[in-house]
Amino acid sequence: MTRIAELARKIPDIAINTAEKAVRTKSRDYFFWSPILKAQLDHVTADAVVSPKNESEVMRTLAACWELDIPVTPRGGGTGNYGQAMPLAGGVVLDMMSLNHVRSIDAGTVVVEPGARLSAIEDLTRPSQGLELRMYPSTMETASVGGFIAGGSGGVGSIRWGMLREPGNILNLRVVTMEEAPRCVDLTGDAIDAAAHAFGANGVITEVTLPLAPTYDWVEMLVSYPSWSQALEAGWTITHHEGLWLKELAAVEAPAPYQYFARYRKFLESGDNVLCILAAPNAVAPLSDKLKRQGGRIAYQSDQLSDTDRKGLTRLHHLTWNHTTLQARRVDPEITYLQVGIPVDRPLETLDAISRQFPSELIGHVEFVRASGRVYASSLPLLHYQNAERLLEISLWLEAAGCTCYNPHSYRLEEGMHSDVDPVQLRMKKDHDPKGLLNPGKMIAWEDAEYRFDPAVHRPFPGLQKAKS
Repeated sequence: MTRIAELARKIPDIAINTAEKAVRTKSRDYFFWSPILKAQLDHVTADAVVSPKNESEVMRTLAACWELDIPVTPRGGGTGNYGQAMPLAGGVVLDMMSLNHVRSIDAGTVVVEPGARLSAIEDLTRPSQGLELRMYPSTMETASVGGFIAGGSGGVGSIRWGMLREPGNILNLRVVTMEEAPRCVDLTGDAIDAAAHAFGANGVITEVTLPLAPTYDWVEMLVSYPSWSQALEAGWTITHHEGLWLKELAAVEAPAPYQYFARYRKFLESGDNVLCILAAPNAVAPLSDKLKRQGGRIAYQSDQLSDTDRKGLTRLHHLTWNHTTLQARRVDPEITYLQVGIPVDRPLETLDAISRQFPSELIGHVEFVRASGRVYASSLPLLHYQNAERLLEISLWLEAAGCTCYNPHSYRLEEGMHSDVDPVQLRMKKDHDPKGLLNPGKMIAWEDAEYRFDPAVHRPFPGLQKAKS
């Protein structure tokens, strides 16, 4: 009897799917945005998908898999880009999307199960409380809250509330351990950091408590500038005016807006460098004055459109964060991207230097965010990919220029986070997953507790599933 057949015998009332096509579909995310990851991971697939309906079924599944030494990879909406939800060692994909209940909305907080889609949460909190999520990814209509916390780091709202791991942005994280007798552990305060953005490698999230923020009928704006440096300077200046209530502020370099934002092309010109803005209604008038004085042209403003002009438009957040790359790939599938932290002491000079150094390879895309009380320019430039060697050359040049390259072309947690071993995270992994069966291969620390990050060296997972010959 195979291990999966034995698993089915042990948990006969929990849904298990072994159909090849269905299992392959649930074994994939958006890893293929990276040509490097596509080459490394395209063959990866689980042996089965298990779909628990509640926390008790999660615990029973993990106990049975622990006994049978079956690897388990938790999965939410599957909107990640680095293979976070891909079962590198095979085994079981734990599909958490049936745990999708909003358990309570009270006193400015929401308690939800991990499979709840972010947009569905707001569909409840907005009319009942006049409140919304502090932040969400550009994939909010399809992303689950558990997947966002396990695999994300920021998003729309970070201009106001900081990044996702900023204290107070997650209030409680309930995780289930993978042991002989799985435990439910409630994480609060600093303890959350070891499980947030850990790809589910040290506990399966079964409940999340998040703070809410006042909701607005956000005004969407596209503001164009004749040069990239003007757009960046305007964005950097606006970001520092805390009295302007913004939910999103991104800058996108020409020719990307006109070339790739197809639904908005009627508002744009070919040479437009664009700021993408979500502003509270009470901020629009003073914001517009500032933007115009800085040489901007308000090309699009949602509260001034006719019904005819609105037809066919997406929501503006679909032009920002990772959706900027998605819009570009719809036109040119060879485009990929980088994730670059820009030095806080010289952001505009550094971004200008990058633009001049790689004029035919990188197209600028900057998300303005807050973190630890400071304003940052977080760059997600579009990349005309040539080969892995050239990608490394570009990354090392950026590192030498004082930037931090968070590698979206690696499935390894530390390489993606540009970090050495996190001892707190490793201790939690050892405590919550003593056999190392949760999402194996993602955490280098599990194999090498002395690992030190080197941007020029990739550490492949020794247990990576072999491609079928």
